[in-house]
Amino acid sequence: MVNLEKGNSKLLHAWAFYDWANSVYSLVIASAIFPIFYGALFSIKGSLYIDIFGTTLKSTALISFVTAAAFLLVALISPLLSGIADFVGNKKNFMKFFCYLGALSCIALYWFSLENIYWSLLAYFLGLVGFWGSLVFYNSYLPDIAFPEQQDKVSAKGFSLGYFGSVLLLIVNLAMVMKPELFGISGTSGEAKMKAMRYSFITVGVWWILFSQYTYYYLPKGNKGQKVTKSVIFNGFRELQKVWSLLGENLQLKRFLGSFFVYGMAVQTVMIVAVYFGEQEIQWASDSEKTTGLIISILVIQLVAILGAIMTSKASAKFGNIVTLIFLNCVWAVLCVVAFFVTTPIEFYITAGFVGLVMGGIQALSRSTYSKLLPETDDTASFFSFYDVTEKIGIVIGMLLYGIIDQVTGSPRYSIIFLCLFFVSGILLLSRVRKITNE
Repeated sequence: MVNLEKGNSKLLHAWAFYDWANSVYSLVIASAIFPIFYGALFSIKGSLYIDIFGTTLKSTALISFVTAAAFLLVALISPLLSGIADFVGNKKNFMKFFCYLGALSCIALYWFSLENIYWSLLAYFLGLVGFWGSLVFYNSYLPDIAFPEQQDKVSAKGFSLGYFGSVLLLIVNLAMVMKPELFGISGTSGEAKMKAMRYSFITVGVWWILFSQYTYYYLPKGNKGQKVTKSVIFNGFRELQKVWSLLGENLQLKRFLGSFFVYGMAVQTVMIVAVYFGEQEIQWASDSEKTTGLIISILVIQLVAILGAIMTSKASAKFGNIVTLIFLNCVWAVLCVVAFFVTTPIEFYITAGFVGLVMGGIQALSRSTYSKLLPETDDTASFFSFYDVTEKIGIVIGMLLYGIIDQVTGSPRYSIIFLCLFFVSGILLLSRVRKITNE
């Protein structure tokens, strides 16, 4: 470990580089390869249903419920971790624990099977917890290693590194799945593709552990000589309670947070389930076309999202944040209705392209709008902790609703169309914020 002073360029780069290390999880596991692999297992089984937890659940409903459970746990422990992160003697060890938990769980997905479904789902569950848990400590390092005037730039640098790193590995994994023979992966066409996807889970875990070492080498341990007490453990919850009290004094911020909770719930749910929807509901010509098409659609979304973020930034500068967010919610609502009727690959690609345009933009603009509406305070960390917990609880509710409707109706199309109501509600709630901001 090297001790570098706060603001040192090498230290800032090492911190940002963790995005390069861990973003492969959110793209390869959460969004691309695993949903395709998971769907393929049920396709091989010949049924979309499985007997589990004393009942019969549809595959997509099951994964929605497990995802919701993971986010619920993260939402509950995040305030605890945040409280500890501010006082703990060796913050780096906590970050390493969740990093290695997530990475090793990704590697464990290699053995994911319907025959051992409980252990398999546990690996998926712990991967989610490890990823989001490590981010709590990663984010808490920012004020420790960067001065206020450096934080926006180094945060953006992390996002850029994460994007390029994850896309790079996804392209390699795509090549493995499309041309397994080039990587020495044997078996029939179907067997080789399944093996390639299993190997991709290992590459994510190894990538995550390997490249995080650069970050750990330069990051400081954290504050020294501080003992974790009962008061410290529950400090994060007290901070959230304080923010909740302050919201009553700031109607503008309170109304915006309410609208964000509603439409953010729908945005995150759509992003998580998009590939599961495409895998199950689109009429692909063959399993090979399905696998390739779904991965390419994810790459399209990632690439178009950059353009969407730029366009959103320019629109907000010209028309104002709230007006732009209202427009984006209108587009999302229309996309949900359109998705209900999408059946062919070309229709799916076009819809995915529009999702990419509004995906990155609405997330970035929501966070910056929240930042602008904050009262004059030095305690912005507590407000953003409240924002993050709000977002995660929204994901829990969104995934539960999606799973329940999918389970009851037998089709995720009805779940998607139901999410349209949240975007419409978001539009109405944002209109109330607009009246205050005078945009």
